[in-house]
Amino acid sequence: MENIVKKILDEREINALLVEYCRALDCMDLDAIANLFSDDCVVKFGTDEQLNSRGSKALAKSLERMWRWKRTSHHLSNVIVHFTGSDKAFSKSYVHAWHERFDETTATIYGQYHDELKQENGRWVITKRTMYMNGNDSGFKVKIFPFERKSPPKNWLAPKIDEV
Repeated sequence: MENIVKKILDEREINALLVEYCRALDCMDLDAIANLFSDDCVVKFGTDEQLNSRGSKALAKSLERMWRWKRTSHHLSNVIVHFTGSDKAFSKSYVHAWHERFDETTATIYGQYHDELKQENGRWVITKRTMYMNGNDSGFKVKIFPFERKSPPKNWLAPKIDEV
């Protein structure tokens, strides 16, 4: 029973950590964001090296790019945590992120965070994050890694349910 309770508490702590990232990013609290990641973390958002970081301090510096937005709103859901050891875990979560430019145009992305985490000094931190994009509106232009889903089976025919 003790292991189940620990697992539940660890899962709740990881979930809170992931949500805190969204809150801190919307507030542009870059020090708080750096504190959520290990000192040697690897963060990858896309093929453009401006989007990627090695180390929590470099991540905070890289995220200064978010000052180009007047406001943002990041919403996290569908969090799944898999423990790979007593002090290591992997999580997948979905993010819906709205961004407003200073000219009041907007950009929205729908994506996923795939995170590796470890317990360090009694708390969970992200050691590796990769973001994948499920979709976006026409205002979002950043080249985030696309999420690849399975292709339909050979000879599969789409039902005619979208036709008017």
